[in-house]
Amino acid sequence: MCRHPRRGEAGREVTRPSAASERGAEVGRRIGVGLMYGLWKPRVLGAWKVPATGPVIFAVNHSHNIDGPMVMGVAPRPTHFLIKQEAFIGPLDPFLTGIGQLKVDRTTADRTAITRALDVLAAGGVLGIFPEGSRGEGDFASLRAGLAYFAVRGDAPIVPIAVLGSSERRGRLMKGLPPLRSRIDVVFGDPFEAGDGSGRRTRRALDEATERIQKQLTAHLENARRLTGR
Repeated sequence: MCRHPRRGEAGREVTRPSAASERGAEVGRRIGVGLMYGLWKPRVLGAWKVPATGPVIFAVNHSHNIDGPMVMGVAPRPTHFLIKQEAFIGPLDPFLTGIGQLKVDRTTADRTAITRALDVLAAGGVLGIFPEGSRGEGDFASLRAGLAYFAVRGDAPIVPIAVLGSSERRGRLMKGLPPLRSRIDVVFGDPFEAGDGSGRRTRRALDEATERIQKQLTAHLENARRLTGR
């Protein structure tokens, strides 16, 4: 734990949560490359659109558990995903933490997770978010306000990503996963700014940003389906 220069009410130093490891995220990316290309056949479109440097937020639709690892394995930059704390069980806890992923308690305003996510952006890294909050239809129909908050507060462009084909069929050998060697499409969209340029962070400004984000993500998903025929 690194020390924060501020002091708490009792005069004691306030500890700041340790930053997510960029080196660990790169290790996670390399593991993802081996697993995703080894088990399935990803078709990646538009990865060149991801800014080469600086803070970026990946906004990913979410219909299957492999969507996050798939993006980690095909993205051109290492990614720190916000992942529900329920996934950090047993040996997965130190593993996910070691590869730079961020644990978040979805039942409350998790200040530790928020701080770590903002630190990723402040360091010029890539933050991965499932804006729908949990697995569903993967159609961006219902967004939480967290994505807008991080985009505005972290001054980071959003790159929409559509993962298609991960939930179409179940595998015969491993029924919880897509069929081995099946094709999964990952389509990266054009980066865009969530804010209106005013720098406002009020509730109204974030609500407006969320509306703008939803329109952009929905349009990207529709375009991705046209491109891939899915």
